[in-house]
Formats: sequence, C-alpha cells, structure tokens
Amino acid sequence: MTAAMQGADFATINRFRLGDFEVTSVLDGTVVRDAVKPPFCLDLDDAEIAALGAAAYVPSDRFEHPFVPTLVNTGKELVLFDVGFGAKGPSAETGLLRKRMADAGYAPEDVDLVVFSHVHPDHILGVTVDGAPAFPNARYAIGQVEYDEWKSGARIPQSRAANRDMFLELIVPLADRMTFLAPGDQVASGITSLDGYGHSIGHMMFMVENGGKQVLLWGDLANHYVFSLQVPEAKVFFDDDPDLAIATRKRVLDMVATDAIPVIGHHMPFPSLGYVERTPKSYRWQPASYQMRV
Repeated sequence: MTAAMQGADFATINRFRLGDFEVTSVLDGTVVRDAVKPPFCLDLDDAEIAALGAAAYVPSDRFEHPFVPTLVNTGKELVLFDVGFGAKGPSAETGLLRKRMADAGYAPEDVDLVVFSHVHPDHILGVTVDGAPAFPNARYAIGQVEYDEWKSGARIPQSRAANRDMFLELIVPLADRMTFLAPGDQVASGITSLDGYGHSIGHMMFMVENGGKQVLLWGDLANHYVFSLQVPEAKVFFDDDPDLAIATRKRVLDMVATDAIPVIGHHMPFPSLGYVERTPKSYRWQPASYQMRV
C-alpha cells in the first residue's frame, strides 16, 4: 500500500526568548509572484538577475513572497507589529494572522498595542474584521511622518491611490487611540522606534532589547533576501521613494552586518529571523538556526 501524498507543508509560528521577552513571528501567508523584475532589480538586466538566482539556487522568473507580522511579549504588554492582510488579501493563502495567533497561544483580545511599521496593504488591512476592530483591546502606534504624509497625500505616488483610500478608511479613524512616533521614541519598555524612511515615506523600524540581547524588526527594509538584500542599490517597484529607500537600505545593512544584530524582516523567508553577512561585493542573508534558543 502506498501512503497518500500530503502536499507541501512548512512552519507558520516561530518563538524565541530575548532576555525576559518572548518574540513570536507569525506567517500571515504567502503568495507566489510570476516575475522577479518587476518588482525587483529594475535597473539590472536579465542576465544579472539570472546570475543572482542561480547563485542562490532560486528561480529568477518567479518568487515566493511571505508576509510576517511579529508579536513581542514584554511580560507587561503584548505588542503586535503589523496586522497582515485580513480577509482582504490577494488569496486564501493570506490573512491568516489571527488564526495562527491562536496556534501560538494568543487571542486577539490579548494584544495591548498594535504598531504599524508603515501603511502598505499587507501591514494594515487586517486591522478590522467585518468592520469591527480585529484586536479589540489594543491601542495603536505609527510614525508621525508616515501618518502625516499619507493623510496629506501630497507626496504619495499615484500608483498608491487605492492604498491611500485604505489608509483613510482604516487608520485615520484610529487617531484618538494612536501614539505618534518619532525616531528614538520608546514604543514600549525595551522597544525603540528607528528611522527606516524610503520604502514608504515614513517607514519605521523597531529595535527590541532585553537582558543584553537585541533584535531589529526592520519591516520592509528589504523585500527579498536575494533580489533586494544582495543588491541594495537596485531600485524596487514597491519603494515609494526609491532613492531614499536605497540609501536607508545600505545604511541599515551596514549597521546590522557590522554589529551582528539579528533581524526579523516582514518579507524574509519564514521564520524571517536571521543575520546579514558582509560579502566581498555586497551582503548575504544568513538564516538563524538554534542560536536564539541556547
């Protein structure tokens, strides 16, 4: 008798200790996109893109795009960074954050604070369920620059017009429960906001520190571990201010590689936790293994 085929499977929850904190990444979902250029490597030719893919053993004509919110339990507060797609995602394989939070032992009511790195759809659409708050007991926080720029709309690219409508519908009504952040502000005990401007005009990152350990939640600083991270100077369609995004990407990659700071990236391969290694010409993503558990 031959056993039945079960189909592909993979982990959707990853948790580790950071001092006295617990950090949990949750896979909101994945989509497979049918081209690498665009969105990535807009100023590279096909041969260069093919060489990047071949060297990393990944296709150069399509890629898997994960979406990974992160929860930080400080022992006093449960802080959720970004909320995924919710029911408005591009497929049934996205918008799974709340379901998978239950697998991680958390209920939506447990979340004390929702922090938005920026307001692109995969980071905000899951903030409501059937018009009601998806995390009913939560306060909210967002970068002041990000909020002001999207509310004004003056510098938001025309390609983001529908995205701005989402922001006006979903985020502006939360203003009375919102904390507005500047770089260097304390989001919660042990969590500091950092400037990650460029991918979105006011895109923010967050350094989580406890017990002499740290991890950087870099949001969408790099949207692919090969076709963005390894070529940080290449323009990316997803970036709202491409030149600023490139400058920020190069600055932050240099910082985390020099200081050996572990990173969680919203679009890095799940569990989205790793290090950035400097190479002779650029950088390379080094996935974490057991070092956060021992």
